[in-house]
Amino acid sequence: MAASVMGPIDGSVVNVALPTFSQVFQVGLHTVSWVTMAYLLVLGSLILTYGRLGDIYGFKRILLLGIALFTAASALCALAPTIWVLVAFRALQAIGAGMFMAVGPAIIASVFPPQERGRALGTNGMVVAVGLALGPTLGGFLLTWAGWKAIFLINIPVGLLGFLLCLRMVPARQDTRPQSFDLAGAALGFFTLGAVLLAGSYGEEWGWTSPVIVALLALFAVGAAAFVAWERRVEQPMLDLGLFKNRVFLSANFAGLMNFMALSSMMFLLPFFMQQVLRMDAGRIGMVLTVSPALMLVMSPLSGTLSDKFGTRRLAFAGQSLVAVSLFLMAGLRPEAQAVDVIWRLSIFGLGAGIFQAPNNSAVMGSVPRHRLGIGSGVLATVRNVGMVLGIAVSSALVTWQAGVHAAPGAVDGTAGFMAGLRTAFLAGSLLAASGAVASLARGELEGAGEKAAEKGPKR
Repeated sequence: MAASVMGPIDGSVVNVALPTFSQVFQVGLHTVSWVTMAYLLVLGSLILTYGRLGDIYGFKRILLLGIALFTAASALCALAPTIWVLVAFRALQAIGAGMFMAVGPAIIASVFPPQERGRALGTNGMVVAVGLALGPTLGGFLLTWAGWKAIFLINIPVGLLGFLLCLRMVPARQDTRPQSFDLAGAALGFFTLGAVLLAGSYGEEWGWTSPVIVALLALFAVGAAAFVAWERRVEQPMLDLGLFKNRVFLSANFAGLMNFMALSSMMFLLPFFMQQVLRMDAGRIGMVLTVSPALMLVMSPLSGTLSDKFGTRRLAFAGQSLVAVSLFLMAGLRPEAQAVDVIWRLSIFGLGAGIFQAPNNSAVMGSVPRHRLGIGSGVLATVRNVGMVLGIAVSSALVTWQAGVHAAPGAVDGTAGFMAGLRTAFLAGSLLAASGAVASLARGELEGAGEKAAEKGPKR
């Protein structure tokens, strides 16, 4: 958990600092956006690979290497003389962050027995929620009182503490099997995921029919087909496609994808609504947005504990259903709404997401055989990153499309068109979440090799 909290804090802190970077390095917002985008693209493209490396070389090695690299890259970020050097060091940060993010759930699943796994994953989810909630406040404080370099330097003591704790506490796996690394599969996976993430991130800005976006989408289609064909024929694939024959694994990952698409679309659109329509300042917007992660912080360990006793399926269905309801209610927001109207809807969302995530993660990790825990953990993290990018891409495209269709003739501020687009995007998010709820209910409870293998895990 000491490692898990670094990623969410770093991501949210840096987002707060983007306007400061623009002023310090005297560049436009388009250029400064690459400070975030380089991190997300490298992170999302490599997580799957790190999961596989964890299966081969042991999760502890990958975890410690990731923490060390992330901490060192944070120090380099603070020394960056230009914006593009900062972008390069942010990419290096992402290489390290991907390592500990990819193997975290696998370590938890390997250490805790099935009857405690949900509570452990829920507690880990609580720590991630703490990082998300703390990041904007911490970032604002550091930028105000210590300058932009402090948002990277703060990672050094946290990273050192996390490294020492993990070095001492995390057990080295004793049951690793002799395996080979699928380098060709890793390369295909990297370029395929990178293409779809880049297209999803910049499709709206560059134009979905622009030559660059069309080429990226074509690269994704060809790369995905080549990746599947290669993984089916190689003896020790980077991604064991046989895992997707397990109904629990497939359905739970689909539900997770829908959950993170819904989450990212809402968190992307609400600040625009509160700033442009409700005329809130940045500080008040930040306070309102902390409602959701605060409730997730409370609900995740509780839901994880309940899933250990009563199973994962119904809790995942209930949580995802609340997410769908909250987005449906978000579609009812009006230009004359008050902060409280956003807060109670966000509360329903945070409650649902907190109930959903720990049981769903437990279902994914419980359905994976022990020697594939790294791959299962990598798939889980990849689904999260891809879902967040696609959620922003879909919601921004819907808002732009509907805003143009419903813009009032002669309107100056475009509020009517924006509200029409907002309603459409929230309704689409509600449908996505509802499809994830159906998948959660229809998948059945855990069964098969994953649970049996987990029962043979090492005792603490």
